[in-house]
Amino acid sequence: MATRPRKKAKAGYMISAVAELYHLHPQTLRLYERVGLLTPSRSQGNTRLYTDQDLERLDVILNLTRELGVNLAGIEIILNMRDKMAEMQTQMEAFIQFVRGEMARNLGAHEAQRPRNAIVRAAPRHTIRVVK
Repeated sequence: MATRPRKKAKAGYMISAVAELYHLHPQTLRLYERVGLLTPSRSQGNTRLYTDQDLERLDVILNLTRELGVNLAGIEIILNMRDKMAEMQTQMEAFIQFVRGEMARNLGAHEAQRPRNAIVRAAPRHTIRVVK
């Protein structure tokens, strides 16, 4: 069986502290890790360390299970969709920045081509405004 590369350990909370904070049994956290819902980093001594980002994800997991009654398979689907949506949001923001840059460049080139000594100045005919 191939082993997954472990996340590099960052400052974090030990499993006992997280279990106490969230009123969980440590086995529940181990189960979430085993099914792939959480991936805490590890210390050099192989101790699980939960970062603030892991705790935010755990908040979502517990809200889905405790408040909405979603099972582990459903949680996995929801978390995957959330991750994909966040990735798409990042891509959309990058695309918007690209389009804005291209528009600014093209409008600048258009302004440079306009004759400055015309008798009557005319505004550009097709101006598109992008608002975020």
